Amino acid sequence: MKISNDFSGALTTFAYFMSSGTHYMLKDIEYLDLYGNEPSAIEMAYAIFTNVIELSPTGEVLNFKYAQQRATDYIRSYLDPAFEVSPPLEDWEMNLYGMPTT
Repeated sequence: MKISNDFSGALTTFAYFMSSGTHYMLKDIEYLDLYGNEPSAIEMAYAIFTNVIELSPTGEVLNFKYAQQRATDYIRSYLDPAFEVSPPLEDWEMNLYGMPTT
């Protein structure tokens, strides 16, 4: 099974705006330094995005905006401890999976 074109587009769009520092959900938040200095924060944002995103049986993305919101809220809370993610992130959203063996 291959990932759908819709999911591929969602992931690459999220990656582009995150890595360019222009994600509209992080307006006025300086987060680009995390890429070089605290990559585990970026890793967690991508984990949240991919754990939260939902696909239809045909591979259509059903909740792109919500998946982005959960991931960007994590980054915001990481940089500003006073910011509270609502609802709080659940363990399953923050699960990190290991690298494939092949």
